[in-house]
Amino acid sequence: MSLQCGIVGLPNVGKSTLFNALTQTAAAQAANYPFCTIEPNVGKVNVPDQRCDQLSKIAGSAQIIPVQIEFVDIAGLVRGASKGEGLGNQFLSHIREVDAIINVVRCFEDENITHVEGAVDPIRDIELIQLELIIADMESLEKRIPTMEKKAKTEKDIAAQIEMAKRVLTVLKDGKAARLVTINSAEEEKILKGLQLITSKPQLFVCNLKEHELSGNKYSETVEKFGQENGYKVLKICAQIEAEIASLETDAEKSEFLESVGLAETGLSQIIRNSYDLLELITFFTVGPKECHAWMLKKGSSAPKAAGVIHTDFEKGFIRAETIAYNDYITLNGEEGAKNAGKLRLEGKDYIVQDGDVFHFRFNV
Repeated sequence: MSLQCGIVGLPNVGKSTLFNALTQTAAAQAANYPFCTIEPNVGKVNVPDQRCDQLSKIAGSAQIIPVQIEFVDIAGLVRGASKGEGLGNQFLSHIREVDAIINVVRCFEDENITHVEGAVDPIRDIELIQLELIIADMESLEKRIPTMEKKAKTEKDIAAQIEMAKRVLTVLKDGKAARLVTINSAEEEKILKGLQLITSKPQLFVCNLKEHELSGNKYSETVEKFGQENGYKVLKICAQIEAEIASLETDAEKSEFLESVGLAETGLSQIIRNSYDLLELITFFTVGPKECHAWMLKKGSSAPKAAGVIHTDFEKGFIRAETIAYNDYITLNGEEGAKNAGKLRLEGKDYIVQDGDVFHFRFNV
């Protein structure tokens, strides 16, 4: 399964600098003027997970294949984007395609970097973007509902979709995100997802600060308060620091730099990890001499679904999953030790995968 996170924000908030650091490339041109980024830049990054190193050491794996997330640097939104301002419709279409949204908010003063709204005000910026996304979703549904109603004359199963679309539209007209609509069943949740609305996507807010204000300032405090009141996770980073760390060649240099600026880990690691959590994903592993492979899976999924992530034939012909919990694999020094200690379990089709499970799948071709 693939996962895309879109990085959004107003122009000149540090989106492209952050994207470059995330992907350790200069693929996104970082410049001090709006619409510097027009086509979305895309880059894949590894999800940091030290468990891969521990598992591969025990199994003597020749290579490690980590889970990856795809980040999309989407051009800066501006006031009126939902009406087409600043190539807005093109940008909004790119946002519609991602799984989660990382909203970068400028929380620093710098007279050399233009603010498209004239002054730094994180809450105004957040509300501006949220409103543009709400308007875009509202207009989308207003166009789609009449079409859906025409189809309902011949397609009876579309009635539930129309009912959900109308409920969401009412919420949007109140100036609220689609994710706040009341969901009464798994089927309704599936219908809402099928509407592909921007404001139904999970969001993570990132405060971009100056190096000397990395612990926070008056601007980031307002964003953190907004996050607490609205149920959003808020992170504080300095995109410029992240860009400097990304430019260093060795892990030793990066560790030394992190220590010099008082950080335990990079902001990028926090963003990647929180993006993963935002979508309620877990990791399971397949381990052997050839490779230690990490795989992403939706939390609450069954063993056959995990097998299907590796190959659809594995899910179709699923028999059982030989399963070892990560801690047991490490403590008992691998598969043989776990087996001898009775910690290798045979799990069937109803087994719900736990984060860190080490699997060997049995299946019929």
